[in-house]
Amino acid sequence: MNDHTKLSVNINKIATLRNARGGDAPSVLKVALDCERFGAEGITVHPRPDQRHIRYSDVADLAPAVTTEFNIEGYPNEEFIALVLAHRPAQVTLVPDPPGVLTSNAGWNAIQHKELLTEVISTFKDAGIRTSIFIETDHEQIAAAKATGADRIELYTESYAVSYAKDRAAAVAPYVSSAAFAKSIGLGVNAGHDLNLENLSFFSQKLHGTLDEVSIGHALIADALYLGLHNTIQQYRNCLNPTAWK
Repeated sequence: MNDHTKLSVNINKIATLRNARGGDAPSVLKVALDCERFGAEGITVHPRPDQRHIRYSDVADLAPAVTTEFNIEGYPNEEFIALVLAHRPAQVTLVPDPPGVLTSNAGWNAIQHKELLTEVISTFKDAGIRTSIFIETDHEQIAAAKATGADRIELYTESYAVSYAKDRAAAVAPYVSSAAFAKSIGLGVNAGHDLNLENLSFFSQKLHGTLDEVSIGHALIADALYLGLHNTIQQYRNCLNPTAWK
C-alpha cells in the first residue's frame, strides 16, 4: 500500500505570466526551486509546440536544477520526443492534446493508439525514464495502457472536480475503482486536472493507498496569489497527509 502521495507542482502558469510581458520575470527556474524548497516533491512542465508558456529552453534550464522528480508532459511528436531524450526527466507523461488546444481535455484512447504509445514508451523506457499515460477511468482503457508498457497512468480528474459539489461520493467512485484496478495489474497511479484545495483532501482520502502522485498547476498558482507560495504548497501537502485529515 502507498501511504504517501507526492505533490508535483505544474509551473506552466508562471511561464504564461512571464511571457505576457517578455523578459524573465517571474523566473520559471526560481519559482521551481522555491516550490521544491517549500515542500513540493516534483516539478511538472507541459511544453506545447507553440511554446506559449513553457519553452523548450525552460526545460533545458530546469532539467539539471530540479532535485525532486522532474515530470515533462506532452504530446509525443518528434520534437517532444527529442526534448525528453535530451533532458531525461524522472517521468514523462504522454498527453493526447494536439497543437492548438487550450488545455488537456481528454485522456488517451489507448486501444486506438496502442501502436504509437507502445513505440514511444519503449523509446523512453530504454532511456531509463518512467512513463505515464494521461487517461480516463475506463478499465478497458487502463488495461490497454498497461499493454503499451507504461509504468503509470495519470487519471484525468476534471469530471470529479465538476461533480464534486453536487455529489462528491458519486464523483470519486469511478476513480477509487480505477485506481484499485490499475494497481491490481501493476500500474502506478497519478492524477491531475482541476484538483484544488476544496476537493483534493476528499479525493486523496478515498484513494489512500493507491495514489502515488498528483500534479497541480492552475489552482495552486492561483491560490498562491492570495496565500503566498510557501503557505499554499503546505496547504496542498496537508490535503495529501493522512495525519492532517479530519
